[in-house]
Amino acid sequence: MAHRFSRKSLGKLAAPYCVRDGGGFRLKHVDPDDTGRLEDESKNEAQQLLAAGVERLARLQDKLAAQAQWSLLLIFQAMDAAGKDGASSTSCRA
Repeated sequence: MAHRFSRKSLGKLAAPYCVRDGGGFRLKHVDPDDTGRLEDESKNEAQQLLAAGVERLARLQDKLAAQAQWSLLLIFQAMDAAGKDGASSTSCRA
C-alpha cells in the first residue's frame, strides 16, 4: 500500500529518536509524554503515517538481514494495553 508521506518527512519525524552515540544516550532523559509532534494530526493521518513508517522499516530490515552485518534495536515504551505487542510483531517480522 502506497502512502503520501515521503521518505524525507518520515526521516524528519524519526530523526530525534535516532541514537548515533550510545555512550551519550540515557533513556531517563527521554520524555515519556513525547508525541513526536503528532498532537495536531488527526487519527487517520497518524494511522497512515504509522503504516508508512512500518512499510519503510520492513524494507530497511530486509536490507539489514541480507547484509548479515548490522543490528537494529527498537525500544517500545508505553502504558499497558497500548499496543506494544502488536507493534513489535508487525515491525519485527522474521
